[in-house]
This record gives sequence, structure tokens and C-alpha cells, in this order.
Amino acid sequence: MSNHLLVLQSDFGLADGAVSAMIGVALNEEPTLGIHHLTHDITPYNIFEASYRLFQTVDYWPEGTTFVSVVDPGVGSKRKSVVALTNNNQYIVTPDNGTLSYIKKHIGIKAVREISEVKNRRENTEFSYTFHGRDVYAFTGAKLASRHITFEEVGPELSVDAIVEVPVVETDILPNAVRGAVDILDVRFGSLWTSITRENFYTMSPEFGDRFEVTIYNNDMLVYQNQVTYGKSFADVMIGQPLLYINSLYRVGLAINQGSFAKAYNVGVGPNWHIEIKAINPN
Repeated sequence: MSNHLLVLQSDFGLADGAVSAMIGVALNEEPTLGIHHLTHDITPYNIFEASYRLFQTVDYWPEGTTFVSVVDPGVGSKRKSVVALTNNNQYIVTPDNGTLSYIKKHIGIKAVREISEVKNRRENTEFSYTFHGRDVYAFTGAKLASRHITFEEVGPELSVDAIVEVPVVETDILPNAVRGAVDILDVRFGSLWTSITRENFYTMSPEFGDRFEVTIYNNDMLVYQNQVTYGKSFADVMIGQPLLYINSLYRVGLAINQGSFAKAYNVGVGPNWHIEIKAINPN
């Protein structure tokens, strides 16, 4: 089922040779692999962000693609190394540390196998404890993508229900409001991507041009409160004005036209960053 495509993600950055070493290991296993990059700019140690970026991307790749995601603050510990087979018949090679959370919740996982490091680890690396991205994940991913091993040959099967998951803030739907979290940023442009889905938001029957009271808290501290227009695209408001919109993942986004909302109001991301969107003139 593998298709010779290998997609790499990490928090390694490109300032040194770590990513290049992973590519070299993969090409030594199979020189004809098509190797591509999701991102190597995940915030260091941020497992939630790694999980979200996989969810953001995997649907747009062909069936049979193998993804390797290495954001691994527990490298060298007893956390498991696994390969997940998704409902869309793609493979994700990663530490079992929460990275699979969004894939499990929004795409679905058919099966998980623990990587057998006896068979699926580069030779003569057993005394290297801190670069599993090169020695285990890139190596196993390349073997799987090139069909040198089957999914069954990865290692013993694990329970999908036992996958480690990061905590996710549930959306609350109120009579004339919705509450969720600021999950992540559209990094380059500083827009906020929330956990509130289009369906959640549309319980308030919004129309383009409607205004909503938007409140953001960091834990219990008020960070932002203002009336914001709901628009189809950024051009629906003047330059420098805020906008509510539906992003490419069908979730509510909050932006400033040609500006960074995150920088303008020092807004962060994660389960401590709560957002409420309230109808001003409910029907």
C-alpha cells in the first residue's frame, strides 16, 4: 500500500545537519524515495503543534503516503515508538507522546504497531539515545514507504485506545455564544486558529457582515474584548481592522487585515487561551 512518498516533520529547524541526516538515512534505504517536508519549524518540544500540523496536512496527500513526525522531548525515555495506520490508509511514524491526538480524533486510526528496535533500527546505533529521528523513525519510515517492510513487520500491535493523547479543550455551545480555545497560529500572518468549528459557530446563524463580541482570556485574565465583523475574506474589513472568518480547516479564525493579531494583542496558543464569541443582536 505504501507509495514511495516520505514526508518529514520535526522541531529540528534547518540550522544544522539533523534533517539532512534523516534524509540521508532514508535515501540509503531506498534511493528512489520521494522525500518531502511538512515543516521543521515546529516550536521546540510542542507536541500539540506537531499533532495539529499533521492534521492540517495529511488529507492532501495520496493514499499510502508515509509521514515521519519527530517532536520528541522524551527521547531516550520509555515512551513508545510507533507507526499508526490511519483510516485513509496513510502511515504516521512517531513517538507515542500525544502527536497522534488530532489524527485519532478527526481522521481516525485503524491500527497501531510498536516499532521493533531489534529489526527496525539502523545498525550500530544502539548506544545512541538522543537521535531516534535518524536512527529509528526516518529508518523505519523509509523501509515502510519503499515497501521493504510491511506494516505487520513494523512490530507488535498495540491498542488504538491506549494511544497517548494531549488534552483538548471542548467547545461549549451556549444560547447566543460559543466558547473554545486558541489552538494554534497561522504562523507567518499571526492569525488565530480556534477550536471552534464552522458548525459550532453556525449555531448562532451568522451572516457575513454581522458583528460579534469576541473575548479572549489567558486562564482568567482578560486579554482582548471587542466587537469584530464576520467576513468571507480579509478584504471584507479595512486594513488594520479585525475579522472573524472560517479558515481552511473549517474552524473559526481571528485575524487583522494585513496585520498580526497575535503580535498586536500578545495572544498565545494552547488550552489556557480561551475565546468566547457572542452574538450582539441575537435573533
